[in-house]
Amino acid sequence: MFDRFLGVDRRLVPLITALLVAGFLATSLASYFVSRASVREGIVEGELPLTADNIYTEIQKDLLRPVFISSMMAHDTFLRDWVIGGEHDAAQIAKYLDEIKVKYDTISTFFVSDKTRTYYYSDGVLKRMSPDDWRDVWFFRVRQMTEPYEINVDPDFANQDTMTIFINFRLLDYQGKFLGAVGVGQAVNSLRKQIDRYRDRFGRDVYFVDSSGKIVLAGAGAQSPATILAKPGLAALAPRILAGSDGSFQYRNGLHTVFLNTRFIPELGWHVFVEQDETAATAGIWHTLLANLAICFVITVIVVLAVHAAIRAFQGRIHEMAITDKLTGLLNRHGFEARFAQALKGSKRSQEAVSVVLFDIDRFKDINDQFGHVVGDSCIAEVAKAARAAVGEAAAMCRWGGDEFLVLFDGAGLADASRLAEKIGDGVAARPFDHDGHPIKLTVSLGVAQQRPGEAADRLIARADAALYDAKSRGRQKVAQAS
Repeated sequence: MFDRFLGVDRRLVPLITALLVAGFLATSLASYFVSRASVREGIVEGELPLTADNIYTEIQKDLLRPVFISSMMAHDTFLRDWVIGGEHDAAQIAKYLDEIKVKYDTISTFFVSDKTRTYYYSDGVLKRMSPDDWRDVWFFRVRQMTEPYEINVDPDFANQDTMTIFINFRLLDYQGKFLGAVGVGQAVNSLRKQIDRYRDRFGRDVYFVDSSGKIVLAGAGAQSPATILAKPGLAALAPRILAGSDGSFQYRNGLHTVFLNTRFIPELGWHVFVEQDETAATAGIWHTLLANLAICFVITVIVVLAVHAAIRAFQGRIHEMAITDKLTGLLNRHGFEARFAQALKGSKRSQEAVSVVLFDIDRFKDINDQFGHVVGDSCIAEVAKAARAAVGEAAAMCRWGGDEFLVLFDGAGLADASRLAEKIGDGVAARPFDHDGHPIKLTVSLGVAQQRPGEAADRLIARADAALYDAKSRGRQKVAQAS
């Protein structure tokens, strides 16, 4: 039974370890996936659309001021009168345009005359407009418009082809006849700064795409291709997005999942793309998962070690209980037999002598009859203490049964064992014992036997028992040697 219990440690500890690992792993992974799903949902449903809306709002806010300035210029009587008066003295219009530019801090101010096709700007005359020049297409488009103004993005020829947002307002005379196009140019640098701010703060890439898929504006540090059609994973979505399918998307770029939100900006004819890499977005959750797993590993190790130690301690206690006599604290018969078998094997190898001493309490029945079994048990315990004190820890001693004790002397011959038996008898006789003030004289009779070559344990004990009987027949409190 005890051997079966020893196997509990080998079965229970791995089982507890497996359950702890499975439980911690399941809990940590479930928490990770729920958190990741929550983050993904927050990015797709909230953060990216909000970013796109913020950028759209910023663009509208940035355009409101230049539209107002251009509208003011288009309704300025000085400009109308100067054009109607024949456009004399270009220095006057240049000064006017320069004052507008400086006062409102725009990148450029301009007026293009429909009559002379002259492009005036703050430094004077820039060029003559021609329907055959691709740079001048915008003017002839404005000329045919019915709306009061348009917004378009073009390189500014007057400023080293800087990408500029132009407000092109139709200038009309007092009868509503088209006189030309007037307006201001606003640099897109503010948009680029906003893009960089979103990248640095939130790890999101923002860029603008025209109707052909060309990336017309991106952050300062962006490593984007010239067109979304060349962007891995995005090319398949491009037709839908460019056709007007604004909303949320996701695609794979190598090993990474990228979340994307798009919105069309009709004022510019551009699509704003807001992207965020899932890996960067969920890095904190991944690190939390690793930290949780590390903590779970430490807890598992501590718990397993504690369980292992508890089981070992319990096993030790069970083992001690299984081989120890409760009354005397000596080995019981089961524990002694295992120790005896080990000694006999060792003696066979080393050829050393093995001797035993079997003894019991003299007139123990009289003690039980006179004082009762409780006092009898106390006498047995006292004799065990005296015998153990006499032989020390070198000998194995057990309560063989009732008031009988068996001592094993490993490596002692008959003479040495007999001397130790005498010591036991003297130690017991010298130990005082009383019950309720009534002294009880305790003595023992002892039989000594040395193992013969090849002799079995039960035969050796039987000869010691015969010697014990001989000691009692000679008057008790004697030591007798087996023949």
